[in-house]
Amino acid sequence: MENERERQATGDVGSIAGLSLEPLVLASASPRRAEILRAVGWRFEAQAADLDETMLAGENATAYVERLARAKAGAVAAARLFGLVLGADTVVVVDGRVLGKPRGRDEAREMLELLSGREHEVLTGVALIRAESKRIVVAHERTRVRFGALAPDEIDWYVATGEPMDKAGAYAIQGRAALLIDRVEGDYWNVVGLPVRLVYKLSRAI
Repeated sequence: MENERERQATGDVGSIAGLSLEPLVLASASPRRAEILRAVGWRFEAQAADLDETMLAGENATAYVERLARAKAGAVAAARLFGLVLGADTVVVVDGRVLGKPRGRDEAREMLELLSGREHEVLTGVALIRAESKRIVVAHERTRVRFGALAPDEIDWYVATGEPMDKAGAYAIQGRAALLIDRVEGDYWNVVGLPVRLVYKLSRAI
């Protein structure tokens, strides 16, 4: 019983209730993705991939996030002899426009004005690569989010917090933006930055 408590305390869930979670190599420096993996007790090490994330001409949002997820995982897997490498990329899409991270406060304000009182989609591409065999699985998760109608002073307040600055779509649903959002349809963790249920299903298929 004491050993079982120790395993739970350290996040080693490999033998709890018969559930097996293979340790991951997270190809990301995102603190949010790391926090999600820690929250479910999934052991991992982080090794960020440095890539050009520019969209290709004619590329749609789904193809874009899946391509970047595959590229991130592939870049890290290429430098390793073994390990299960996880790559992910998240964007916000409204009216077919892809919103990444704002480049400044003015762009953050513009994004929030665009999202105000409307529904948008959050897309995350997920790729798992087994470094030793180069076997790969790729998929994506889609979640719909609706913002309340935001008054100019609400947008000004939120931008002033600094929270939007490193977030796709200029908001963090797990932070102060929770005060501004009316509805979420689909995987909440996808909006935070990692659809961990999808990662789990893919990990059992590779």
